Amino acid sequence: MANLVNVENLPDDLPIPLDDGGSDHLRGLTLPAITLAATDGSGVDLGALDGLNVLYFYPRTGRPDEPLPEGWDMVPGARGCTPQSCAFRDHFAELQALGVKRVYGVSTQTSAYQAEAAERLHLPFPLLSDEQRRVADALKLPMMEVAGMILNRRLTVIVEAGRIVKVFYPIFPPDRNAGDVIAALRLRDWA
Repeated sequence: MANLVNVENLPDDLPIPLDDGGSDHLRGLTLPAITLAATDGSGVDLGALDGLNVLYFYPRTGRPDEPLPEGWDMVPGARGCTPQSCAFRDHFAELQALGVKRVYGVSTQTSAYQAEAAERLHLPFPLLSDEQRRVADALKLPMMEVAGMILNRRLTVIVEAGRIVKVFYPIFPPDRNAGDVIAALRLRDWA
């Protein structure tokens, strides 16, 4: 049996992802009218989101009972989905106090797979499945291939009235992403 890892902790020697320009086109785009399955059993039409929303796109959550894909820790930006989700969980009330109506985590994993993480991590918001990569393709999100899987590169957007006003990419370390989003929301720094 392969060695299992603690998916909640980040190793000290993770490679830092570089800005490859993969998100340069996103600011100002309107979210597409695509409905994604959510871990709470609903469907979320991204094109119908009103108000202020935060969407964080992540590669994949690990499970404590399964080994990570071969070489996962050496892929820049791959490791850290659980710490990132936990940070958004821990800062959820603060995000709401700053006017955020909804937070969604989005990956290419199935909603059934995501449901385990949402329950285990006690997330107060649903995860969304873009299993067919319809949103990723429509927005031309930066992607990566690891162990035969096509996955999101880690990226977070602040969306106001359906339009992307702020993009965080690359994200490192992932457990600080929620704090960076909060700092931008406080300043309304959409640059």
